[in-house]
Amino acid sequence: PFAGLNSYIRLRSNRLYVKLSDILRGAPRRVHQALAHILVAKLFRRKADDECERIYRAYTADPAILRAAELARRHRGRKRILGPQGRYRNLEQAFQRLNRLYFGGALRMPILTWSPYRSRTVLGHLDHTHRTLVISRLLDDPRIPEFFFEYVLFHEMLHLVYPPRTINGKRYYHTAEFREAERRFKDYERAKALAERIANGRWHRR
Repeated sequence: PFAGLNSYIRLRSNRLYVKLSDILRGAPRRVHQALAHILVAKLFRRKADDECERIYRAYTADPAILRAAELARRHRGRKRILGPQGRYRNLEQAFQRLNRLYFGGALRMPILTWSPYRSRTVLGHLDHTHRTLVISRLLDDPRIPEFFFEYVLFHEMLHLVYPPRTINGKRYYHTAEFREAERRFKDYERAKALAERIANGRWHRR
């Protein structure tokens, strides 16, 4: 079974393979139909029908479904923990420094770990279910500016303060309050500019 509400669709050798989360087993037929439309649209890289999106999001935003998904992730999901000590940088030391500087030392430290891979598309993420903060190994490099490494970590730390909100069936991770707090980072503009360059593959290490 999937660790959450994940669904899967693939077309191979003229055969269509579909897997749905068992959490959706008891969902109404209209929810299954909406999800089918969404998955087929995804398969052909098209935008799903707005009404189908609304029906599916409304169902999966139900507190009972969210709770079931969280429990499934907690019990079935496996998190690869490599630890906070990198080759060049230590996440715990950086967390403590930023916690004192921006949060008055009030944040409880989550599990901190470097990612297994050097991802440039996902530089960091906070897993609320496992309370684990992950930073891309790409940033464990002295050629990456310290201010940018700290910005990415600060951004993920903000998610501890501003958890995602569900509005009209849609989950929002970066609310107006989050964005306002993010601008408190001392090198915010420089960091955002560099983040865009890295995401677009326009930054090269020297």
